[in-house]
Amino acid sequence: MNPSGNTILITGGGSGIGRGLAEALHTLGNQVIISGRRQKALDETTAANPGMQSLTLDVEQPGSIRAFASGAVEKFPALNVLINNAGIMRAEKLLEQPEDLADAEAIVATNLLGPVRLTAALLPHLKQQQGAAIINVSSGLAFVPLAMTPTYCATKAAIHSYTQSLRWQLKGSGIEVVEIAPPYVQTELMNGAEDPRAMPLKEYISETIALLTQQPTPPEILVERVKGLRFAAENGKYDAMFQGMNSSF
Repeated sequence: MNPSGNTILITGGGSGIGRGLAEALHTLGNQVIISGRRQKALDETTAANPGMQSLTLDVEQPGSIRAFASGAVEKFPALNVLINNAGIMRAEKLLEQPEDLADAEAIVATNLLGPVRLTAALLPHLKQQQGAAIINVSSGLAFVPLAMTPTYCATKAAIHSYTQSLRWQLKGSGIEVVEIAPPYVQTELMNGAEDPRAMPLKEYISETIALLTQQPTPPEILVERVKGLRFAAENGKYDAMFQGMNSSF
């Protein structure tokens, strides 16, 4: 994608990786619109970055997504880049889940159905834009799952697969399709902000933006720290890595 001059919508842009990407892309000279369900987080982010805009969206609610997309396009007709970043991660003990499976269903609705629905809603508009791109945020855990978060890992594996199919179907359309697969990063997700085992957020964003703004942009944005997970199966290390990650669970 072009480093600057875009109008970019980032879901989950009020905190963590979403906010980091939003601020970095804003600094590069893009019009950035962040969305999320927490108004306070959105307001704090836009206040710290004059010129950045925000729109409230709960991607877990399917009925609101098409109306949101229509409103976003009406307010920002130059919108040409969608970054599907919003996600939730919850630990699950599968033998102890209640019958309603509320956590699993919320994770699927937010992490998988949200991006699918928002992409579908914005595709007709993006097809008309110059330099359009759809960027989906998966995870290194799409490739080697963490057993304590089974539905989260499953949704990220699904996003990886969906992104590959989307890229193939949109070839020749003028819409670039990119996947960002982060490693374990210091964010609020699963209380990892202070975990020394996680990659510092600032370091992660810096390396990611350098890759994302390359010409041509790689189809997968992989910082060095995630490549062990991404290519574990290809390198014959999947079983050892899976057991090592999950030995304490």
